Amino acid sequence: MSDAPTKARTEILISGFGGQGVIRMGQILGLAAIKQGHRVTMLKSHGTETRGGYVRAQLVISPEYVDSPVVENADVFVAFSAPAYKKFFDFCRGKILYDPEMVEAIRPDAPERHVAVPATALAKERFNNVLFANMVMLGALTRLGGLDVEAMKKAMLEVIPRFHEQNLAALELGYTLPAVVPA
Repeated sequence: MSDAPTKARTEILISGFGGQGVIRMGQILGLAAIKQGHRVTMLKSHGTETRGGYVRAQLVISPEYVDSPVVENADVFVAFSAPAYKKFFDFCRGKILYDPEMVEAIRPDAPERHVAVPATALAKERFNNVLFANMVMLGALTRLGGLDVEAMKKAMLEVIPRFHEQNLAALELGYTLPAVVPA
């Protein structure tokens, strides 16, 4: 047996419907972590249809090595749909960020773990387009997780090919939401 210390491992699970930017959000998180010197794996799953079907991104981030790419006990779970919330709730030991427009009923047994992020409503209100909801949610996740917002912005600019100004504004909006308090 080795006396080596246990390596820190962060598991993030993001799920929703195709077209909501679930995979893009995972790519940005992963790239930001890589640029900060971490090791990252990301597994993605698509349902039978890409747009409107089931989509999941699971990321494992570690400072030295990733022993398994599978998320078993997510530190953070982002739910963009009610079916995703129901399916993956039990895979999360930490905070659950959810969009109340998409996930209307949360389980009453762990209210302190839930953080409502009105990403879809804010994207409609501020940008007149629901496609920016994922960046609002990413901003909230960045703040809640105490992640480097500047690294996240730089990664977002590399991953997303266009609409940089709106995506940066959406990320900043989510990051500054008063209801999102760092852990």
